[in-house]
Amino acid sequence: MTVSNIEPNLQNNSIVALQTHRHYLTIFLTFLLISGSVLHAQDIPPKNETPILKTTKDDTLSVNLKPIVAEINEKTQDTIKADSIKPPKETLTNIVDYYGEDYVLLNRKENKVYMYNNAYIIYEDMRIDAGLIILDYNKNEVYAKGIDSAGTYSQRPIFVQGANKVEPDSIRYNFDSEKALVFNSRTEQNGFNVIAEVTKKVNDSVVYLRNVKFTTSKNIDDPEYYFYTRKAKFVPKKKIVTGLTNMYIADVPTPIGLPFAYFPLTEERTSGFIIPSFGQNNNRGFFFQNGGYYFAINDYIDLTLLGDYYTNGSYALRGESAYVLKYKFRGNISARFESLVEEERGFPNFSESSVYNIRWTHTQDPKSNPNSRFSASVNLGSSQYFNESINQTNNASALVNTLSSSISYAKTFEGDPQINLTLAATHRQNTQTNAISMSLPNMNVSVSRIYPFAPKNGIKKGIFQNINFQYDVAAENRIETTDSLFFKSEMFNDAQIGAQHNIPITTNFKILKYLSASAGTNFKETWVLKSTRKRYDETALDGIGAVVQDTVSGFESYRTYNFSTSLGTTLYGLFNFGKEKKIQALRHVVRPSISYNINPAFDRYYDEFQIPLTAEEAAGETVSYSRFENTLYGAPGKVYSSNIGFSLSNTFEAKVRDRDTLAKEPKKVILLNNLNFSTAYNLAGDSLNWSPLRFTGSIPIVNKLDLNFSGTLDPYALDNTNKKIDVFNIDNGGSLFRLTNANVSINYSFSSKDLESSGKDTSVANETFRNGGRPDDLFGESSDIYDGRIYKENDENDTDKTDVEWYNYTIPWDVRFAYTITYGNNQRQNEISSQSFMMSTNLELAPRWTVGVSSGYDFKNKGVTLTQFRFQRDLESWQMSFNWTPIGSINTAWYFFVGIKSSVLSDIKYDKRRESDKRL
Repeated sequence: MTVSNIEPNLQNNSIVALQTHRHYLTIFLTFLLISGSVLHAQDIPPKNETPILKTTKDDTLSVNLKPIVAEINEKTQDTIKADSIKPPKETLTNIVDYYGEDYVLLNRKENKVYMYNNAYIIYEDMRIDAGLIILDYNKNEVYAKGIDSAGTYSQRPIFVQGANKVEPDSIRYNFDSEKALVFNSRTEQNGFNVIAEVTKKVNDSVVYLRNVKFTTSKNIDDPEYYFYTRKAKFVPKKKIVTGLTNMYIADVPTPIGLPFAYFPLTEERTSGFIIPSFGQNNNRGFFFQNGGYYFAINDYIDLTLLGDYYTNGSYALRGESAYVLKYKFRGNISARFESLVEEERGFPNFSESSVYNIRWTHTQDPKSNPNSRFSASVNLGSSQYFNESINQTNNASALVNTLSSSISYAKTFEGDPQINLTLAATHRQNTQTNAISMSLPNMNVSVSRIYPFAPKNGIKKGIFQNINFQYDVAAENRIETTDSLFFKSEMFNDAQIGAQHNIPITTNFKILKYLSASAGTNFKETWVLKSTRKRYDETALDGIGAVVQDTVSGFESYRTYNFSTSLGTTLYGLFNFGKEKKIQALRHVVRPSISYNINPAFDRYYDEFQIPLTAEEAAGETVSYSRFENTLYGAPGKVYSSNIGFSLSNTFEAKVRDRDTLAKEPKKVILLNNLNFSTAYNLAGDSLNWSPLRFTGSIPIVNKLDLNFSGTLDPYALDNTNKKIDVFNIDNGGSLFRLTNANVSINYSFSSKDLESSGKDTSVANETFRNGGRPDDLFGESSDIYDGRIYKENDENDTDKTDVEWYNYTIPWDVRFAYTITYGNNQRQNEISSQSFMMSTNLELAPRWTVGVSSGYDFKNKGVTLTQFRFQRDLESWQMSFNWTPIGSINTAWYFFVGIKSSVLSDIKYDKRRESDKRL
């Protein structure tokens, strides 16, 4: 468009020229939205030109209308009263905001508009910042570039739209051909940083690039690695296709290259193949691991299928799926199966076995339905899975002795009273004994506490108004089985089904203002569907005779009840030493309590049968049993009991003058926390009426370091056969009590961060914790072979540590240790039954170097426990780790990994390991 095309329009509107400028700005911004780049510009306009638009000191925009008004007056003398050329159609739908800190200049002689120094253009969600932005009407081109001052190139163009940001050196764009040239463009596409020396835009969907670098490095100006290609074709948000591509590390070309390459750039998840890793195993031969296919089913669920194969015939299959529904729930499920072959067929040591593991976690958003909750945490499988699996190196998980699972649904019915319903299925598995206990399913219904005599308004007072009762019923189908029978029909043969109803009635009240009293009774009714019958069969065992037990199916029930009451108070002892003293005061808090419980004898639920002494003598030993023995809730008590219980709780605290002279209040320090004693006396017993005295306590030593102890003191003596007799130990020539068992444990975690801010928990949940173990690395750190990366994308701890001044005098570190000792003396063995010390530490020797060790010592068996050394190197875009287990319950093992952090290029890696003999 020429100047003559613009001038007639000024007769109708004095700002049509600015609107025309906006028309070209729209085309320019549209291109930037597609190509994400900016171009070289022309020189700054001559300084002798008078700007039509300029900014003042108060950032207001002033318009010089004198030349425009003069031109309008001249045109009004024209005999043509109307212009036959229609003004261009307004294409903007919103306000365009533009600015130049020094000036915004309309050069009518050159047909150019200049915006100079910190210039920007804003239209809707798009923004362009540059040192200089120029619109050239003669060539129908637009330019944007930085400012070169004293050899320093600054204010490079920046294009931002939404979350997308591009920072090239310059851009040049032609409105007629809609083509563009971009120089030294830098852009990010789906995790890739693309750096192109020259970019040519052909149309909206095709861009050609020359001398291109592709990298995931955060340092775009000097990436530590990149893929270099001389020619590439770029389809925005779809793909990049290149010619000969080489990998460069530290600007050094490597032999890693491809004759051509294809990089998908879709922003959505897509299905695709997962490249397996390969290697050699001394026991199983050549192998492929973790190869498979990823299914991006939809936005809410995905599926990953993986497999391993070894040339000796071993193989493994795994399926993993993650699902999420925003504001509703999320979870993941995985199933793993491995068929293991040892040695070669035909050899003496040849064996075949299989292991499996199933895990499922499901969490519900608590806000989605407050009155209805569903959750799942499942971890079940072969007891030896973590010991024998060929595709994981989690040493700490191999030390876990228990696998547990729980699936539950809870529903709350609001009202008065409130009713809570819980349906659940639980599983507990001992990996040492292979015993499995399942509750499949169990149900619990409870009714909230009801106060029938409480006033409608006001506080409940006295024994009568505080009377309350509840009701709950629990029903369960319990299965006891073993690992070998799991998921087989035989596991249901000995299932036990039952239900128990419970109605507690309680009240509480004050006596003499300072004594808190409570009283209550409890009624239970138990239902079972199987019961036991015992008899003596003379024909059993080929006429020898034996006791025969029969299981009878059918409904049976029994009812029990008891009564209990308690009385307690709190006493405070305070010793003041004066505010000028370092220890200003000591406080002793004592909470004594006494309780009484009575349980009747329910011998009516017991039967008897006789065992003859000889074949000729019919009379013999009388055996008593209950038909409810070996049922779900066991048999009711046969013996009448009447017990008085005693307990005493102590806490010692001190007020210490604060070292901070500005502190107004002294510090409160706990010297002894919860020193508890408890025992009981059976009023209805004939002998050994006193129960052992049990004690527990905790002594805070320093911050986050507590010494916990517990033990049992028995007042009765032992005879020569080490059996307890009804004689006090002090009367038998001994002390007042016999220490029968005791335990002392210390757990401590400390780090350099505690010196800055105390009280922060340094433990982290990891794979071992999800498998049922500890949440820290006290027993070693897990390394999943599916993904050996230590540093993940978007990791909060993955920061640039190469320029930190504090590293000159501070080295981050953390320490964890645990010590436990157990003493046993029930039968005069007087021995330390177990004593061990475990420790773990991590130390950052340099900003990107971390070393760690986990080890321990077993004083009882006089040996070093599982020991693991860890070496981790953060290589910015890469990472390297080496885990070595030289000592442990399994053979020596190590695992080495080096690879790219980014999940986009996670297949570019090298890993090597020595697999331990997990069957040893």
